[in-house]
Amino acid sequence: MADRPSHAFVDLDLTAPIWDRFFTVTPLVVIGTREEDGRYDFAPKHMAFPLGWDNYFGFICTPRHQTYCNIGREGSFTVSFLRPEQVVLASISAAPRNEDDVKPALAALPSFASSVVAGAFLQDAYVFLECQLDRIVDGFGINSLIAGRIVATRVQEEALRMSDRDDQEVLLQAPLLAYLSPGRYAKIERSFSFPFHTGFKR
Repeated sequence: MADRPSHAFVDLDLTAPIWDRFFTVTPLVVIGTREEDGRYDFAPKHMAFPLGWDNYFGFICTPRHQTYCNIGREGSFTVSFLRPEQVVLASISAAPRNEDDVKPALAALPSFASSVVAGAFLQDAYVFLECQLDRIVDGFGINSLIAGRIVATRVQEEALRMSDRDDQEVLLQAPLLAYLSPGRYAKIERSFSFPFHTGFKR
């Protein structure tokens, strides 16, 4: 028989969402889309992740958001991976729309146009993805998974992993922004090699 757990546990009530009851670590990215009138919209997302080992990327959204509508109509989106010092820009990109359905705060965000898909990026991010819509999967409660195929990528040189460069040096020169859901963030500039078991395969 296994030993008893060394820590006390609390069973959570599943009649309400559990994700605000403990912290989880995710990236914080800003999704760029094109509006129906040709302007560009930005929105921060933290439920965002690679979809497998090939060049696919996805994030969680909801049909109630303009991001979802824009991607469904235009068939593409961009992803800006922000640096820790850009966390305020993520907050600005979440500003509400006014009575004309416009986000006036977006005018304060430095941006540049993408090269392959219709969209824009936040300036000075460290990774830029251009994605063609692959599919939208609805039905995760009120939420949906938006999946894209990456068709172009740029990485800031100081954030690029290379065979002749130590990974820890990369993180010191280009620290990562991590979102600690709910409502906190962290700067990651130190890491440790993972102890893979002998014979481990991806």
